[in-house]
Amino acid sequence: MHPMLNTAVKAARRAGQIINRASLDVDLLQVTKKQHNDFVTEVDKAAETAIIETLHTAYPDHGFLAEESGASASESEYLWIIDPLDGTTNFIHGFPQYCVSIALAHRGVVTQAVVYDPTRNDLFTASRGRGAFLNDRRIRVSRRDRLADGLIGTGFPFCDQSGLDEYLKLFSEMTRACAGLRRPGAAALDLAYVAAGCYDGFFEQGIQPWDVAAGSLLVTEAGGLVGNYTGDSDFLYQHEIVAGNPKQYAQMVQILKPYSRVGTAA
Repeated sequence: MHPMLNTAVKAARRAGQIINRASLDVDLLQVTKKQHNDFVTEVDKAAETAIIETLHTAYPDHGFLAEESGASASESEYLWIIDPLDGTTNFIHGFPQYCVSIALAHRGVVTQAVVYDPTRNDLFTASRGRGAFLNDRRIRVSRRDRLADGLIGTGFPFCDQSGLDEYLKLFSEMTRACAGLRRPGAAALDLAYVAAGCYDGFFEQGIQPWDVAAGSLLVTEAGGLVGNYTGDSDFLYQHEIVAGNPKQYAQMVQILKPYSRVGTAA
């Protein structure tokens, strides 16, 4: 395993321990509302602190972009992109679908990725050019060719609901086109499921870099494609993503293209 990936795994497991401990007494949590439907707990903050401490100790010069603390000033070519707890709303309710997401970008290209599901102790990892793994076992995207047979993951835009009517139109169009649409509520884990072949594809808008940075590398290293709704590979800062095996990806893009907001103020 690449040493930087190894450090990221250590950081993710530390965060996972904090999350698992807190999950035993979820009713005692201090929950703060950032904006409509957007919550943060002291667990998010404690997990993020543990991750950044672990990474910063190993790589003091590297930059950080993290959900709770934002971006650190750094001249480094290396940027760690972190979501300490993706699926906070699920976590608050005791719904066991959430994860830790850690990615390393080098000159803007994601090269290392960890998505850790602490409730199932599932560790998804990828290094650029080395393949994607679940608990040290190689994973591949699914082989289903037809969108009509595809199980597709998505997420509702939960903070900015101004585009909800349009989204529901897309939701209904995609529901008709595929075999089933799922919306469990943790994008990083959804992307890991595409990489592992459990989903055939995934799409979401209103998404942040820390939600998708690690998961996107898992998908490409597992033989899938990732891009924005137009099918272009520029997605990390575009607030929309589509991922899938190559055949499903192409069919999804046909449906998603008219809904793309790339180039508009997202």
